[in-house]
Amino acid sequence: MGGRQVTSWQGMHITVAGLGVSGISAARALAGLGASVVVVDGGDSEVLREKAAALESSLEGVRVRLGDGDTLPEGTDLVVTSPGWKPTSPLFAAAAEAGVDVVGDVEIAWRLRAPDAPPWLAVTGTNGKTTTTQMLASILRAAGLRTAAVGNIGTPIIDIVLGEEPYDVLAVELSSYQLHWAPSLRAHSAAVLNLAPDHLDWHGSMEAYAADKGRIYEGNRVACVYNVADKATEDLVREADVEEDCRAIGFTLGTPGPSQLGVVEGILVDRAFVENRQKNAQELAEVADVNPPAPHNIANALAAAALARAFGVHPQAVRDGLRAFRPDAHRIEHVADVDGVGYVDDSKATNTHAAEASLAAYESIVWIAGGLAKGATFDELVAKSAKRLRGAVLIGTDRALIREALARHAPEVPVVDLDRTDTGAMLAAVREARALARAGDTVLLAPACASMDMFVNYNKRGDAFAEAVRELQSADG
Repeated sequence: MGGRQVTSWQGMHITVAGLGVSGISAARALAGLGASVVVVDGGDSEVLREKAAALESSLEGVRVRLGDGDTLPEGTDLVVTSPGWKPTSPLFAAAAEAGVDVVGDVEIAWRLRAPDAPPWLAVTGTNGKTTTTQMLASILRAAGLRTAAVGNIGTPIIDIVLGEEPYDVLAVELSSYQLHWAPSLRAHSAAVLNLAPDHLDWHGSMEAYAADKGRIYEGNRVACVYNVADKATEDLVREADVEEDCRAIGFTLGTPGPSQLGVVEGILVDRAFVENRQKNAQELAEVADVNPPAPHNIANALAAAALARAFGVHPQAVRDGLRAFRPDAHRIEHVADVDGVGYVDDSKATNTHAAEASLAAYESIVWIAGGLAKGATFDELVAKSAKRLRGAVLIGTDRALIREALARHAPEVPVVDLDRTDTGAMLAAVREARALARAGDTVLLAPACASMDMFVNYNKRGDAFAEAVRELQSADG
């Protein structure tokens, strides 16, 4: 990927905000290109000190300042932030006062690309980003293309851009945080899967959150992929400044119109990238090729297929890529059947929008929910899902919010309120759910909340659920 211009970085004084994975990646890359780098972090733990020492000893031109993430180092020419730092951080206010730009690691990666760099197929949305990006990468690989799923997942994108491995195209997952700090990004094609209130404490408002998601469409060359069922995503396409021949491509779980992908009698079909799309459709795959074939996951598959088709991928590669794809753990993952009851781990459903999609995939559910609500309300979720609920078991700090919504919109549904937030509560929750369930039901962990009140992350919460289910199995002998 030669031909890269590095002279502009030589001698620049760059402040990197955050000593996490992306911060360390940015510091290494920029120091390697001749910049003088200061990494700042408000923390000062033993782990951070070890990271700082390792970074400083391995690279000339890098120093780390711990315990102060607010003060702008003197002489800073550019601030590179890690995604989690809020726009309201004092460091950024100081940068603005000094006339210094703030950008993210994705922006740096974009600026570091070589002239012959592979195009980016980009994915964002409130839910489904990782699954869709991985599906897309699987389809691209099935087409014989050299690719990687990067961005908000996997290897830091700066490392990919500066690495020696050649790629034909990149499948890039982008969070709203990353998009906020990536003003120059111009994708080949991009998709916004859905929009629902999330991270509003970071963005400040739903309008600001949507606007940051919409940045993914700016400058698209071939296709802006949107969700027909979510008008807000189409509105973002209309507002985007794209290249002249770029097309709006919708995906729908219903019968597709021209310039859309959709589903007809169990078949995923394309009416966008075909000759005479007014009359013709191209079969891509069967619903059964999607794993798992839950409605929201079929939507993910259609979005991935749309981006792949925008890149010229053959229909058979879509089918083969979807068949080969296996979702990450804790995403509507079937753990086991015990006494005719299915146990499903969707711990990744950390907000109401994701939980609603998960609940829609099953007919009769004992729902395990609760955790940190992050300012969410649950009335709409419960009202939409009430008819599917056999019972509910509530855990976590903000479980009362869900209990109150259940009382208002599903008063006939039995509710077990576990007044505990220790990690052992999950075993108790699974036992209570088993007592409520009948053969043919699904016990579904779809918390609609973040996990940090009880668990390190959603992975640990899902692990605890799976372990509790295995205890049920072993007890049955």
